[in-house]
Amino acid sequence: MCPLVSGVRAAAIYARISSDTEGKALGVARQLEDCRRLAERVGWTIGQEYVDNDLSAYSGKRRHAYEQMLADLAEGRRDAVVCYHVDRLTRRPVELEQFVATVDAAGVRQVRFVSGNMDLGTGDGLLIGRIMAAVAANESAAKSRRMRRKWDQNAAQGLPHGGSTRPFGFDADRITVRPDEADVVRQVVARYLAGESLRSLCTWLGEENVPTVTGGQWRSPTLRGLLRSGRIAGLREHRGEVVGPAQWQAIISPADRDRVLARMTERATSGRRTPRRYVLSGLLRCGRCGGKLFASPREASRRYVCLPGPDHRGCGRLTVVAEPLEDFLVEAVLQRLDGPELADVMAGQRGDAGAGELSDGLAGDEAQLQELAEMFGKQEISAKEWRAAREPIERRMKDRRRQLAVLTRTDALADLPGGGQLRAQWGGLSLSRQAAIVAAVIDHAVIGPGQRGARSLDPSRVEAIWRV
Repeated sequence: MCPLVSGVRAAAIYARISSDTEGKALGVARQLEDCRRLAERVGWTIGQEYVDNDLSAYSGKRRHAYEQMLADLAEGRRDAVVCYHVDRLTRRPVELEQFVATVDAAGVRQVRFVSGNMDLGTGDGLLIGRIMAAVAANESAAKSRRMRRKWDQNAAQGLPHGGSTRPFGFDADRITVRPDEADVVRQVVARYLAGESLRSLCTWLGEENVPTVTGGQWRSPTLRGLLRSGRIAGLREHRGEVVGPAQWQAIISPADRDRVLARMTERATSGRRTPRRYVLSGLLRCGRCGGKLFASPREASRRYVCLPGPDHRGCGRLTVVAEPLEDFLVEAVLQRLDGPELADVMAGQRGDAGAGELSDGLAGDEAQLQELAEMFGKQEISAKEWRAAREPIERRMKDRRRQLAVLTRTDALADLPGGGQLRAQWGGLSLSRQAAIVAAVIDHAVIGPGQRGARSLDPSRVEAIWRV
């Protein structure tokens, strides 16, 4: 039985556990119970309990409760500390020294541990504490090395990496595919490749009452992460890179994932971020100077304009009202798709085989880059040789991604109804989907000069350059 220690007005109890797999905080609850019993035994009044649950003391991440305790000690709000063990307080020797410096400067002399009878206020006690902190740090480092080796091995074998939240489309074992969510993934991928935006797809998921795995609403960053992941294509990723095939079933093909990545790259390059308001954006050319027409809204109307200046470099001498031009070209597209051109596209012009070949080529290029990196790491080649070998591979990959992006545009025409059904459904499609269909059929349209004062669109002003 320890003798009662008088003079303590408000002791701090600190509890921490590195991993709370069940999420019930049972580990820290047991620590708190033992610390309370020790405080009661020595006659200390507990001022506050500070708890960091499911947080490592070795990783270097901020422990907010621990930092608050140090601040309260430094300001005199707490005049003693109770902790279960020194390795609950810290597993880093440098942090132990900071703790000792803080309590020493604050004049705190009472620091007790439930397990391990030591007094950090004495030379021998501090020596023991330093040794124990060093041992704990070494144990944590060894555990970290073993875990990294295990993760590397699991990645090489295509096994899943653990986590508290299951991935969308899979059960908690991270291997078994959920058929209902897998169907959602396939629909989202198909609609994204067909031209719909992430924003409109998130809206659709909300309307269909499809929640995320945490029960929340879909947001564009969350959906982008799902579509970019190698997991849905049956690929194992490790440290941000695909390292090989996974042990679970693919929901989409690797070729479709490459198409998704190509479309994301194309959208990032185009710089489009705001919601689309003009179905013909990027498709119109000035019949006077050949420059691109830009959207230019007025209070009462929307227009496409050839803009002058260093940013646009147009002649500034051509304007066309948006609505009648959009109606005219959309009707031309619908008529064209009702004809034999749509049948030709559906018969095989989508380019699936070509996309597969490009996807395989990209996989081979990535494997070559990885092999070069390993050779450079082993000092089998010099930095100059590594750069010389890498550059042509990267140029080839860039060209393949560009070709893949071109092929991806034709996905907008996949599964379109013919025979006038598309016209009936047109108004129900999102603007991004409409724009993708138009862009898959029209390469661009040249708009000629109009007559001053004309109140309607002269069709002879419009020359469409067709893709199909």
